[in-house]
Parts: sequence; C-alpha cells; structure tokens
Amino acid sequence: MRNLIQGIHQFQNEDFREMHDLFQELVHGQNPETLFITCSDSRIDPNRLTHSLPGDLFILRNAGNIVPPHGTYATGESATIEFAVAGLGVKDIIVCGHSHCGAMKALLKPEIIAGMPAMQGWLAHSEATRRIILENYRELDGDELLMAAIEENVLVQIEHLQTLPAVAARRARGAIHLHAWVYQFETGDVFAYDPRQQQFAPLRRLESIPAEPPAIRGELI
Repeated sequence: MRNLIQGIHQFQNEDFREMHDLFQELVHGQNPETLFITCSDSRIDPNRLTHSLPGDLFILRNAGNIVPPHGTYATGESATIEFAVAGLGVKDIIVCGHSHCGAMKALLKPEIIAGMPAMQGWLAHSEATRRIILENYRELDGDELLMAAIEENVLVQIEHLQTLPAVAARRARGAIHLHAWVYQFETGDVFAYDPRQQQFAPLRRLESIPAEPPAIRGELI
C-alpha cells in the first residue's frame, strides 16, 4: 500500500498537473472510439501498450478476456459492451489475449483451479476453446499448446461478441469493427489475426489486412 500511496502523490504532483487541461475536458464527458477487452492479469497495461491517454479507451477486463455469448444470464461484461457500443458509440472492439495466460493454463489443466468453483464456472464460457484445442492441436504440448489456446480463445470470444444484439446491429451496417490481438508481454510484440493467412501475424503488418476480409473465424473487420 505504501508504494501505491506514494504513486498517487506522484501522479497528483506531476502527471495530473501536466495533463490538467485534458482532465478538465473529460469533466464534460467521455468519447472513446475503442472498447479494449483484455485479461485482468497484472502484467497487462492497455494504456501503456497502446500509448493512449485517459478518455481514449473504454476498457473491460476479466480473467481470460472472456465475452459470454448472448443468451447467457446477464453479466457485467454484456452490460459493459452494450454501454460501450449503444451508449458511447465505439467504432472498434479489440479482444486482446496475452502470453502466459493463467486462465488458459487452467482451461487446459483444470486441476489448477480445484476448489475455485466460481472460476470453474467462468471458464465454461471458453468451453469451445478447450474443445478446439483438444480435437485440433493434439500434436502440441507445453508452451506451444498454451499459445494455441490463447489465440483460439481470442477468436472464440470474437465469435461470442457477434452474438450480442448491440454489436450485431452495428456490424450489419458496417459501423463497428472487431479485432483479435495477442500481446506477448515478454517481447512487447502484438499480433493481429489475419483471415487470409488464417493465423496471427505481427501487428505492424495490419495495414495489409483487407478492410472486408472473407468470413473466416469470426469475420474480423
């Protein structure tokens, strides 16, 4: 706690003063263009990763960057996404997984979360990921298997996003775009799903991904 309190003092005395005008503008409301969905993992910092300022990102975080599909009991995730899309009018939604994800480790090895019934129930929203890995990646193990689960889980959550009415309505008229990312925090690299290659590619090549790619693994646009 001492470090956190010292950090607050430093923020107030340095950062806040430098961005005083920005915070005064934010008093009148927020107008983020991007909803950033990522994991609760303490090693992930969306604002630092994207070099964005307060007010730029509407951020949703949970264990495993999971989006429960429509028809699931009401969740904070569905309410947050609906508000971002229908209330704030975000134009882009990013689902960003990350390397060494503990939630995906638990999905592959359920014994890790033995005695955590809430976590077990939560990971049920990634059951499709588990089945995809089980049936299509039998040749992999260790870190390679975990990375495959991390990548496939991001794509599964993109598919879940498209079932949400607010997202589906805006996608139908091209008013919102979905993006699948994976961040490797140990190298700083970010990979985006390229439907043409049907795999994740370095984000620096994102400009070469077509604006209207074919309907593969979630119709990412």
